[in-house]
Amino acid sequence: MIIGILKEPQFDRRVALLPENVKTLVGLKAEVIFEKDAGERAFFANQSYIDAGGSVSERKELLERSDLIVSINPLGKAEIGLLKSKQSILTAFSPLSESDMVKDFVDNDITSFSMDMVPRISRAQSMDILSSMATVAGYKAVLAAANHLPTFFPMFMTAAGTIRPSKILVLGAGVAGLQAVATARRLGAVVEVFDVRTAVKEQVESLGGKFVEVEGAKDDSSAGGYAVEQSEEYKQKQQQLIQDHAKKANVVITTAQIPGLKAPILITKETVENMIPGSVIVDLAASTGGNCELTKNNEIIEINNIKIIGNSNLANEMPSDASKMFGNNVINFMKLIIDETGNLNLNFEDEIVKGTCITHNKEIVNERVKLNK
Repeated sequence: MIIGILKEPQFDRRVALLPENVKTLVGLKAEVIFEKDAGERAFFANQSYIDAGGSVSERKELLERSDLIVSINPLGKAEIGLLKSKQSILTAFSPLSESDMVKDFVDNDITSFSMDMVPRISRAQSMDILSSMATVAGYKAVLAAANHLPTFFPMFMTAAGTIRPSKILVLGAGVAGLQAVATARRLGAVVEVFDVRTAVKEQVESLGGKFVEVEGAKDDSSAGGYAVEQSEEYKQKQQQLIQDHAKKANVVITTAQIPGLKAPILITKETVENMIPGSVIVDLAASTGGNCELTKNNEIIEINNIKIIGNSNLANEMPSDASKMFGNNVINFMKLIIDETGNLNLNFEDEIVKGTCITHNKEIVNERVKLNK
């Protein structure tokens, strides 16, 4: 089997697989080709891929020759149309919301895998790109806020007087939120956290954050680690508490997203208008509409002396380690689908394979995507 590694679009500095991953695939008896300069923006030269056993290729040739195409960002519609029947593609394309792309894969008889659909079970943790990229995003969100904030994060007791520590409000205690808590605490800030999942309270407190509870949350024990849609009464209580705490915060970091749905609005225009002048909002849900009502995706805007950073791709700003984490996730998954001869062998009895594969033999095979259709 020939595995092709694509160069990502200009806006993304990461690469799906590193030279060390290529060496692993060659050891699994697969042939690996990579698009010229695929790893350059993540600081991995062409020669390092060649030394690991890969062969350099132009994009058109790679798309024609590869049995399995690997990328972080999905192909555009035009390039999907160029693929041959029975080719496979492994990427992250949000199939719960990208129904047209799913249809294109079915129509073109493409076997597709979406790494953002890896089941959230213990055995699949080493393949979970969402957690990996969220780790980077949570860390970078705090650094971005610190760079834009006109005050210190930690407390300082100096001859010029005492500087109070900044107060950070984190909305959502998933992987990104918890990493933000840990990073902000390391920088000396006071951290408060909201999350609809009360089960994360212990994790928040173990990192030094204060968990702010909202009464009346729906049970989320069967949601596979994701947040669930809450009642209107709960949302009203939550909104009031968030506004009260946001007014006193120097930084608000929002991370709340629900797969396949628009991000919930947690910070309203009214909330922003009542925040401390000079405060910063970092909205990691910007690409799905944003948790702040005023967020603009991929933009930094300033309203009433409040900066709002809309960025769902902060992992792109740490391309080397983000690529390493993504690549290791992909390799751990690929070991499930590559047999001893180096060819693709799909075992749909394996819940990880079944959960990550979206289309196969001109059909949608993923149950969550079927139900969402």
